[in-house]
Amino acid sequence: MEISYINKHAKIIERCINGDQKAYSEIYKLYSKAMYNICFRITGSQEAAEDVLQEAFVNAFKSIKSFQAKSSFGAWLKKIVVNKAINHLRKKQLETIEIDDRIDVKMEDGEDDVDLVLKVESIRNAIQKLPNGFRVVFSLYLLEGYDHKEISEILDISESTSKSQYNRAKKKLRELLKEEVYYG
Repeated sequence: MEISYINKHAKIIERCINGDQKAYSEIYKLYSKAMYNICFRITGSQEAAEDVLQEAFVNAFKSIKSFQAKSSFGAWLKKIVVNKAINHLRKKQLETIEIDDRIDVKMEDGEDDVDLVLKVESIRNAIQKLPNGFRVVFSLYLLEGYDHKEISEILDISESTSKSQYNRAKKKLRELLKEEVYYG
């Protein structure tokens, strides 16, 4: 049995499929902020996020007739946005750190026990300071909900590289946040 999702914006989407320009604007207003945030987390740049968002919506509107409600419209659009953002980074020669058998990143005992109250802005700033490879994997895994297998397919890296990048990102993020506490 095929699952079909009930889409709360089905009427607007239907109007888009029929070429209603006002409906395009309505869809953009409904989804642009959330999709911009995804773009920004992946690209790390306001300008790049705006460009990627624009490209993603253009692509989505061109292919909206292919939307079949097998998932929610938001999930369908999110996939387009994530792919556009990843492609943008690939064009900018995203370099990931391949796992090296001689490198063992050990987690220090009690690292997770640090009881700090951090402002959301501090965390956002620290995430933006992560190297591209770390930030992308961290964002896709923790913020966008992809698993390491999916990330490995999206980024064309191994699952172990995805896991390694994520662990290194967490370690680097802790360091950046501790610096913020000490020097902020």
